[in-house]
Amino acid sequence: MSVTDEVLRANEAYARNFEFGQLPIPPARKLAVLACMDARLVPSQILGLKAGDAHVIRNAGGIVTEDALRSFILSHQLLGTQEFIIINHTDCGMLTFKDEDLRSRLIQQTGSSPVAPVAFHAFRDLEENVRQQVQKIKSHPWLPKSIPVRGFIYDVKTGRLKEVLEARAASLRQS
Repeated sequence: MSVTDEVLRANEAYARNFEFGQLPIPPARKLAVLACMDARLVPSQILGLKAGDAHVIRNAGGIVTEDALRSFILSHQLLGTQEFIIINHTDCGMLTFKDEDLRSRLIQQTGSSPVAPVAFHAFRDLEENVRQQVQKIKSHPWLPKSIPVRGFIYDVKTGRLKEVLEARAASLRQS
């Protein structure tokens, strides 16, 4: 039996006892979260959220891509979220390669050079990456400056979140 068949069986059991059909569309906690797709991260458990509490957006690296940005804008403008969180994590696969190396390898393996994805968004510095993602959201003209946007690094060994402060705020605290 394939893994897909296994999860379809699990879904049948889930559906028999389904109790969330009456949840409203807007998230109850007015929160939107962007997290890495890494299977070791379970945002609802990490953040103590229940079904219906928050929008959770996931992709490789927890990167504010065009699609993630689209989701944040819709989440706020149409569904009323009032706070945003970015979660990256230790031991992330996005730290292990360079975009140009992966692209070259894929072109060599397949003999094809497609137009998408334009970038894989690999990065070398975890904290700096979180700061950049927070800044992408904070600087977008369709999102109010009043929305709190905070970034965190999840430690896959301890389960703890560490807040990443903006570069200016961090340097002021060290003074």
